[in-house]
Amino acid sequence: MSDTALPAIVPQPRLLHPSDSALTTSDVATALSEQLTTALAPEAYRLTVTAEGATLAAGSEAGLRNGRATWTQLLDHATTDEDGRTTVPGVVVEDEPRHAWRGLMVDCARYFTPVAELEKLIDALALHRMNRLHLHLTDDQGWRVEIDGWPRLTEVGSTRPRTLAGHHRSAENSGGEPQWTTEPHSGHYTQEELRALVRYGADRGVTLVPEIDLPGHMQAAVAAYPELGNLDQPVRVRETWGISEHVLAPTETAFRFVRDVLTQVVDIFPSEWIHVGGDECPTVEWRSSPVAQEFMAAHGLSTERQIQREFLKVAREVLSAAGRTLVGWDEILEAEPPADAITMLWRRGKDVTDAEQHGLRCVYACSDTLYLDHYQADPEHEPLALGGRSTLEDVYRTQELPAGASQEQRDLLLGVQGQLWREYVPTSEHLEYMLFPRLCALSEVAWGHRTSWEDFRQRLQQHLPRLAARGIGYRQLD
Repeated sequence: MSDTALPAIVPQPRLLHPSDSALTTSDVATALSEQLTTALAPEAYRLTVTAEGATLAAGSEAGLRNGRATWTQLLDHATTDEDGRTTVPGVVVEDEPRHAWRGLMVDCARYFTPVAELEKLIDALALHRMNRLHLHLTDDQGWRVEIDGWPRLTEVGSTRPRTLAGHHRSAENSGGEPQWTTEPHSGHYTQEELRALVRYGADRGVTLVPEIDLPGHMQAAVAAYPELGNLDQPVRVRETWGISEHVLAPTETAFRFVRDVLTQVVDIFPSEWIHVGGDECPTVEWRSSPVAQEFMAAHGLSTERQIQREFLKVAREVLSAAGRTLVGWDEILEAEPPADAITMLWRRGKDVTDAEQHGLRCVYACSDTLYLDHYQADPEHEPLALGGRSTLEDVYRTQELPAGASQEQRDLLLGVQGQLWREYVPTSEHLEYMLFPRLCALSEVAWGHRTSWEDFRQRLQQHLPRLAARGIGYRQLD
């Protein structure tokens, strides 16, 4: 086998070269032998396929799963003769990921994402050797997780009577009457459904990281329980997009709510990491609320922004007591985050240097290239999207570390994550169109062994039929 005949594998292994001969077997299911060895790092693996057989060695079960994903892709290049004997290309693969966090976030709050679609995504993540699925479970437009003792969260907060049709900026800029869908949108997960999904992910090496966004992005919760908010009158689950001013009030009721919710979330999700949002939290209601102003005076707070810090403190107390780690979007850097927190760097211009100032570990999730809800080409020829533009090549060329990054900065960066916010992604078909093949490029960024754009695009041409064979929809290459 020549170098040019090497099988197309995505993401690209660190070392991949042909062996002397291919493996021919009458039973592919038993062709691979596995072993654990302390000679390899936990996620590293060595896969060897020769005429004598296929062997996989790894430093842990996680490494074995990574190797199995590569073996699965090799089998896509196998051929079967008339006698039912299968020939698998002979290769030697030695591989280890550069980044420990290789993630995707899916917004289940704006549009409910059915369990079957999440299972399909977990399978796709495992195929691409990615290991985190971050579920954005709550927002202004919908509360998606069942919480015992707070039944109205799903009875009321999981349903919006209607949804804005078209782009919310168009409605704002035109000054005209916005257009609406005629159907309500609803859906939530029971705790047992989420536990089963956690097990499904664990079996495939994908950890589910839940997010309960607080203290902002809480209009659905406040609609369900007005006493959680700052106003005397009730509000509805938000029907349009953008940022809501309806945030949690700094009261014992709201703090008890946070404790109850996070305690149950910790019980559902064994993940070491629990995401509490912390982004886009307006202080308008706190400035005009006598209750909030009294809270500030009683706790010696000088600015309304420090109220957000108090919510983070409560969240951290719950998570720390359970042996978990608080994760938040990079706005938590402005709210005096706990020293053991992890920040997700999403805003333009934010990188590991910002996290370094606080000594925090971080995940690079930059909206410039890793927001997979952005347009993929000229908006005139693409489905409606949030805005911006992030092409397949843009994703592939993501630079998660600044030039000349120090070893300390490299140590603080846990990895990378793509985000799919679903304001303009109402269906499963649209979701896959937005994710693939950009997720394939993201996997190679996350794995850390990029070659060249031209080489990747060539491998991707051979990889796309692999997606199609698994029923995964994708956008055709330009």
